[in-house]
Amino acid sequence: MESLANESFSIELQQLDAASTDTARKERTQWLLTSPNPPSLCHELINTVKETVLPHGKTTKQSRKGAFFSFMQGLFPILKWGRNYKATKFKHDLMAGLTLASLCIPQSIGYANLAKLDPQYGLYTSVVPPLIYAMMGSSREIAIGPVAVVSLLLSAMVPKLVDPAVDPIAYRNLVFTATFFTGAFQAVFGLFRLGFLVDFLSHAAIVGFMGGAAIVIGLQQLKGLLGINHFTTQTDVVSVLVAVFKSFHNEPWFPLNFILGCSFLVFILITRFIGKRNKKMFWLPAMAPLVSVILSTLIVYLSKADQHGVKIVKHFKGGLPPSSVHQLQFKDPHIGEVAKIGLICAIVALTEAIAVGRSFASIKGYHLDGNKEMTAMGCMNVVGSLTSCYIATGSFSRTAVNFSAGCETVVSNIVMAITVLISLELLTKLLYYTPLAILASIIISALPGLIDINEACHIWKVDKTDFIICIATFFGVLFGSVEIGLLIAVGISFGKIIVDTIRPSVELQGRLPGTYTFCDITQFPVAAETPGILIIRVNNASLCFANANFIRQRVLRLVKHTSEGHTKEKVNVLVLDMSNVMNVDTSGIVALEELHRELVSQGIQLGIASPSWKVINKLKAAKLLDKIGKGWIFLTVGDAVDGCLNSKMAV
Repeated sequence: MESLANESFSIELQQLDAASTDTARKERTQWLLTSPNPPSLCHELINTVKETVLPHGKTTKQSRKGAFFSFMQGLFPILKWGRNYKATKFKHDLMAGLTLASLCIPQSIGYANLAKLDPQYGLYTSVVPPLIYAMMGSSREIAIGPVAVVSLLLSAMVPKLVDPAVDPIAYRNLVFTATFFTGAFQAVFGLFRLGFLVDFLSHAAIVGFMGGAAIVIGLQQLKGLLGINHFTTQTDVVSVLVAVFKSFHNEPWFPLNFILGCSFLVFILITRFIGKRNKKMFWLPAMAPLVSVILSTLIVYLSKADQHGVKIVKHFKGGLPPSSVHQLQFKDPHIGEVAKIGLICAIVALTEAIAVGRSFASIKGYHLDGNKEMTAMGCMNVVGSLTSCYIATGSFSRTAVNFSAGCETVVSNIVMAITVLISLELLTKLLYYTPLAILASIIISALPGLIDINEACHIWKVDKTDFIICIATFFGVLFGSVEIGLLIAVGISFGKIIVDTIRPSVELQGRLPGTYTFCDITQFPVAAETPGILIIRVNNASLCFANANFIRQRVLRLVKHTSEGHTKEKVNVLVLDMSNVMNVDTSGIVALEELHRELVSQGIQLGIASPSWKVINKLKAAKLLDKIGKGWIFLTVGDAVDGCLNSKMAV
């Protein structure tokens, strides 16, 4: 009798515990069902604008002055760090700036030649944009100026509108206009926090694009290295090699160009090898290009090699960068194409600059705000387009030199710009006899840094799909054109996103032994299913028109497969874990309604666990909760399982 009484008392305690647990679970469900509505789309847009314009929130009359200064410091960071700038830092920045200028001057001339512009425009681009960036930029190490990839983009796309050999003035004006559009797009990206647009060029695509562009740039330098007069305007490998082959048969070849260029190319590469082996000799590879220009110019001048077929720079205009306001062609019939070129260059230039800036910022241990960087680079390119500059961005090779030289702040960019300006005023006449082969060798020497074979191998090991993107972009640039390579990169990246969106994974969940954790039973075979209850998780941020029917079909297939596999107990409840679903549209709601009807026809109850704020709000608005039953909405998967078991016990 006593044992029967104890057993009866134990059952009563279990029932009381189950009742209290059920009450707590229902209370948690009410938290979910009575949560306030999420902010509307209009409210979210207004908040985004407020965060952009007034990042520190609302201001009172007393704090308006402080807010204004805070806004100015955010727009011009130099106002903040400049107050604490010390002479000890200037000593390091001065040395870094002078070292940077020694590398920048010959590279800028070479990149201007690559962009099919006169040499002075490359030097102008190393004066005005760095000064603007020094006031508005937040990176301490990045070196601003013309770069090879953007110069290649301009020389590949703008000549399709105007031939620089036929009308160099019109070509130059379109380049300035494209620069203006580039800066405008960059500034808009930064001001409206559209930095995610840059991410459409994935890391794998950038690796492939840079590698292909490096080879294309190197092949383009064969014109200067071999002293070819007539060269193709195409950038693909086949066209360039055909043009070189034809030149050997149709034009006289002067081997002095090749000998001179290759000799100094070997010299530059040797100094770079020494600089890598001995970090204290960082200045040697930085000075090598300028030394090469000076020595080769003296050799040509003293030996009169220009009279024996050596191609030289010749006319070189110096002085301050002149205004180019009236040279911008906004009424040109090709203005749409120019704007497209500006957009492409804006994305590529920002991708390179932000990648470079963040790499060195992480080494120094500080964060780089991508949106502020976009705004700064946009403003510097807009101002640059008005002062005879073409597109400038952050250069990896020069930034590495700046970092190695011990720069402390962007004052090194100011020192570099002033040094280049002095060179424009005093030294341009001395560069008349500079051989084009030397400029070609300087550009070629900078290209190995753009080809990252180790990173390509790493991508292959980590993600085969990304490797396909990398290789496709590489060959697209190499055998097609720069635009084709970029289109392939963006197209495959978008395709990957679309496939991942329309075909998300749907996981069958089970409970890990000894825990209250539910996880994928395919990944964790030890996880056990709950008899009579099927738990399925949708792994996608959105249940939308693109994937709603696919998810519904996958869920029904799993239900059918599981029901056929269970011999002892039929599936009575399907719990849909929506913890990963952040939003749902009308197509998604319709798919859920159809799923509910089909499950009811099979005698299976649908339960929904862990719906997000927006999801639960839309389910209430669509009155789907009334059809499913509010008692079948759960805060967690654990609550759903307990609720299902208790409902079965009650039955």
